[in-house]
Amino acid sequence: MPQTRALLFDVFGTLVDWRGSLLDEAADLGSGVDADWAAIVDDWRRAYQPALDGVRGGLGWRDLDVLHRGTLAEVLGRHAVALPAEDEERLVQAWRRLRPWPDTRAGLVRLRSRHRTATLSNGHVALLVDLFRFADLRVDAILSAQLADTYKPDPRAYLRAVELLGCEPGEVAMVAAHADDLVAAARVGLRPIFVRRPQEWGPGGGGEPPTGLPGLLVAEDLEQLADHLGC
Repeated sequence: MPQTRALLFDVFGTLVDWRGSLLDEAADLGSGVDADWAAIVDDWRRAYQPALDGVRGGLGWRDLDVLHRGTLAEVLGRHAVALPAEDEERLVQAWRRLRPWPDTRAGLVRLRSRHRTATLSNGHVALLVDLFRFADLRVDAILSAQLADTYKPDPRAYLRAVELLGCEPGEVAMVAAHADDLVAAARVGLRPIFVRRPQEWGPGGGGEPPTGLPGLLVAEDLEQLADHLGC
């Protein structure tokens, strides 16, 4: 197996706690609307992949802010919740204010000491820059599926990131808490690394690693991953 030169990181769920952060934002909305925010936030996140599928299916590029506005309006309608426009926009912009998991900041510092590090997220570049500034997270490059005019798990997203880092696919690992992301990355030659996030969907709501992927590495968090990689 070639030496791993670079690490690409999924962001939402892998590096940051989208659910807990969005629930806190919802609880602090100025309108004070009483709603089942856990159900709304979860349904909003479930609407994420179908929205990305539409872009990949030929609707043309739309960044995540545009998609989130559309899916939020749809989900609020299904839950019969009416919010002022400023509160809806606050929730859309809240994706720039997601808290990192407790191990993320220190883990990234350690991993960066021996590897090139970059994001590979479906979030667009402007969103990711704001998020990383808010969360005080550091990587060598902010890369996005936007740079390939598509969304993961389109193979072009992974291969464009590898190209921009000046590497071959076998020299790059994809780090994610989501099996489908790793399966897609492995199909184009990236090394799959699964990081457990058991709280992503609330208590006991984390995903499981994919099965049958050659070279799969599983870590409990980024600090343990740094230990595994000798950082």
